[in-house]
Formats: sequence, C-alpha cells, structure tokens
Amino acid sequence: MSVYTKRGDKGITDMARTKNVSKSDDRIQLVGAIDELNSHIGLVKCMLKWEETVKMLSSIQDNLDLIAAGVEDPYSRDFKVNEEIVDNLEKETDRLEELCGQQAGKKVSGQNRTAAEINVTRAVARRTERCLAQVAVKFGADTESKKYLNRLSDYLSLLAKYVELSDALGLTEDQNVEKQNIKKQDVEKQKVKTQNTISEISNGIDEKVVREVLAQMGIQSRITLKKAKALIEKIEEESIRRGMNSVIAICGPEGNPIAVHVMDGAYLVSYDVAVKKAYTSVAVKMSTRELGELAGPGGTFYGVDTLESGKIAIFGGGVPLKCGNTIIGGLGISGGTSEEDHSLAEYGLTVLGDIM
Repeated sequence: MSVYTKRGDKGITDMARTKNVSKSDDRIQLVGAIDELNSHIGLVKCMLKWEETVKMLSSIQDNLDLIAAGVEDPYSRDFKVNEEIVDNLEKETDRLEELCGQQAGKKVSGQNRTAAEINVTRAVARRTERCLAQVAVKFGADTESKKYLNRLSDYLSLLAKYVELSDALGLTEDQNVEKQNIKKQDVEKQKVKTQNTISEISNGIDEKVVREVLAQMGIQSRITLKKAKALIEKIEEESIRRGMNSVIAICGPEGNPIAVHVMDGAYLVSYDVAVKKAYTSVAVKMSTRELGELAGPGGTFYGVDTLESGKIAIFGGGVPLKCGNTIIGGLGISGGTSEEDHSLAEYGLTVLGDIM
C-alpha cells in the first residue's frame, strides 16, 4: 500500500465521522497545530536529560494526541480530557513557579539553546490554543481541553525559565561544547563567570532550586547512608594499607552524623574527635586543617574552638564533601597525627567521585 493516496491533491481530507473536509477547515488547522506542537515537544525531550521532566513531556504528548482525537471525533467519550489531567499539569506548573521564585515572571533571555527552544514551543502552544478557541466558536469544544491548552503554555513558559536558571547556576551541560578541547584556563574563567552569574540572580533563587536541579540530573544533594558506607569502605582499605587504626565519621550537610566506623584498635577518644571534625568541616565550609591555620592568635577565627560547646575541631582530618560547589556532607578522620588524618581525608575526596 502506498504512503500517499492522492485524495488530498484537491485540498480535501477525511475526519473520523466526516468525509471530504477541506484542509482549510478550522478543525484541520487545529489538528495540524497540535501535530506541530507535539513535534516541538519531542525536540525538547531530546535536548533534556532530566528523567522526570522528560516523563512529564511524554504525558503531555499523549494528552495532545487525546485532544486531537477529540477534535476529529467529538462524540466519542474515549477522547475527553478529564479534570485530573488538568490538575496534574497545574501542580507541576505551581512547583516550577515556586522553584523559579522572583525570576518566574521574567522573559527568557535566549542565552540557553534548550530554554529558547522551549520558549518557541510555548509560542506554538499559544497558537494551538487560539486555533481551539476558533473551533469552539463554530463547532464547540471540550471545556477541559481548552483549560489544558491554556495551562500548557504557562507550564512551558516556566520550564524555559527553570532551564535557563539551571544553566546560569552551572548545573547543565552545553552539548555544543567539546569538553576535551577546553583549556584549563578556560575552565577557570567559566567558573568565575558562573559565580558572578549566581551573585547577580541570587536574590531570586534559593537553595531549593539548586537541590531540585541536582535531583533532576540524578545527582545527590546530600550524601546518603549507602554512599557513606561505600566511601568508608574505601577509606578503611587505604587506612589499613597505611597501617592506621582510624575512626571514620561522615555527616550530612546540616552536620548530623550519617555513619561512624570504628576500626579495630582505634583509640577510644578518636570517636568523638572524628565526629567533631566532620561537623566542623560543614559548619565552616573548609577543611579543619585550614581552620586550624586561621584559628591561631591574631587569626580570623581565633577562639572558634571554644564555641558551640566544644563541637569545633581545629586540627587536620576533617574535610567537606562536595558535588560541584554544593556541600553534600562532611568527612572526619581520627587515629593518627593531624597530618596523617588530613592526608587520609584528602584520599577520601579523591575516591568520592567513584561512589557518587
């Protein structure tokens, strides 16, 4: 059977219950607009790596197919958009609006290609909504379908802004850049640029945006117990190789302990010291060795070890665990000299990427 029938050569086509409909008919124009919108959404899906967002866009495509089928066969109950479908889209729109904060009402700048493509998709969604309104005047239309298309453009507008903000935070990849060709100095320049951008827009973004973007990308915003145990296992192996009997403590970004491992032969006092080192590293956002250098007489943090009921440690062995620029936890090592503990903690940082 040939892919072409030649019936459309005269500018006519068929609908589910109506034959010989002109291709200039408003209903055919609407179905075509929905098809175009669906194609743009498909392109956006290819450009995004966020699994949950891609799933949401796939469900939107299914709902658009449902609306198109309802236009062609308005008498079938199988092709009706229900309130639940509209509610789900509204909830996701509300979530994005909250994450975007004060930036939600601003226009997309066009500096991010994916965001720009989503913005084009939004414009096509608006045109599709106008086509549906025109069909409704002449032939009637499903009320929930009209609501859905109206909400869809709002959702796409916020999604574009959300993607742009995420890129400004340096948390998305530019697929047009070949990373292997970027020189080291260019990387450092980009880091500075990213930090400046964050400062410029920080009034409109809070920590929830950062954590949400990390989650969308499949990156942990805090170290989990499973990851902590895996990191401890690697550090213990290295500690044994070095002939050290250590206590290894890992806390969350808020300072609460997640896991503490005591090796055979470790000093009793090392337990409390390791926990303090882990806590200190996230409390001051630097290694405890760095803090120790600043805590001497005349130093910026002189006397800090007397604060917080003795919870602060100012000798080597504590380091913050980071994913990008976000602190996801703290690591504390105790069992050897200050330098030995710090060296083992630094080793922990080198293997962190292997378990994340």
